[in-house]
Amino acid sequence: MKKAVCIALGLAAGAGAHAQTNVTIYGIADAAFVGENGSSAGHQTKITSGAASASRIGFRGKEDLGNGMSAFFTLETGAKIDTGELDAANTIFNRQAFVGIRTNAGAIAFGRQYTPYHLTLTSVADPFGTGYAGTAKNLFPDNGTNVRTSNTIMYTSPKVSGVHAELAYSAGEQTELSAGRQFGGALDYAQGALRVRLAYNNKNTDVAATGVNHDLGRNVLLGANYDFKWIKLYGAFEVDKGFNSATLGNANNPYGGVKPTPSTDGREILLGFSAPVGPGTLMFSTQRKDDRTHLNQDAREWGIGYLYALSRRTGLYAAYAHIHNKNGAGYTVANNTEPGSGNTGYNLGIRQTF
Repeated sequence: MKKAVCIALGLAAGAGAHAQTNVTIYGIADAAFVGENGSSAGHQTKITSGAASASRIGFRGKEDLGNGMSAFFTLETGAKIDTGELDAANTIFNRQAFVGIRTNAGAIAFGRQYTPYHLTLTSVADPFGTGYAGTAKNLFPDNGTNVRTSNTIMYTSPKVSGVHAELAYSAGEQTELSAGRQFGGALDYAQGALRVRLAYNNKNTDVAATGVNHDLGRNVLLGANYDFKWIKLYGAFEVDKGFNSATLGNANNPYGGVKPTPSTDGREILLGFSAPVGPGTLMFSTQRKDDRTHLNQDAREWGIGYLYALSRRTGLYAAYAHIHNKNGAGYTVANNTEPGSGNTGYNLGIRQTF
């Protein structure tokens, strides 16, 4: 009898453990020596956290609910390796904070999440993964709520023949339903060596309390890559239209003189590659901004970088980029966490994932 009770208790404990959420702690520690030049302030050097990938710590969990259904969550906060501070004041899980349900019909999540637009740049179109001095952020408007949004409902469909879709809606939570809201989506195809992704983003920046109204900001982005194993080719083309569709990464007029005006009608194009060279990876891209407003504030950029692998999780990196601005354009060489202050920049750093 006593033996049977022990067996029953053991089975119950095993069942309870199976029902518990499986939680993973993960993160990135990234720090670099950064140099910037070309602004009215002259040459600047500093230690920066997250030049290649934003430093962070996160908690990810999943619980199997049976019948093909599971619950999941992510809580992720950014940290400044150079100072030990949070990377955004008065927040805890400022990077991601969501909970959701996954079924055979797809997944739906609620909370603060990446936009389909940003996921297209970072995972498909940019060989730098929107990090390092060569990041697509230099000319593409990958900043602000184009990157992540709060109060968001995100649906991700199951993958069928290499195709899946994403739909996102972010509530403005104002007295007028449309004020401050943002929505978008993406259609993603991945088969063999080819991946193609088309994203759309629509942003309303009205403020109901003050009666401030603007036209809608819209982004359409097509990104693709093809992996030949010895080299991986990348490309992107984007169309921006409307107010706040293409805000400047650094809006503080770093070059002095007449303050540059964010484009409300523009095109961006990116071509690049990554290739295994020695024990690491060589990355390169070139970008062009075509401002179609009457200001014609165009820009050209190129960037190069190398990630030297010390292990599967740890690497040393070096990157350099330069921008040529025209007609008073104000684009700056950024990295993953900073908008940059000049038209030339370089990074020398170390990154470890866990």
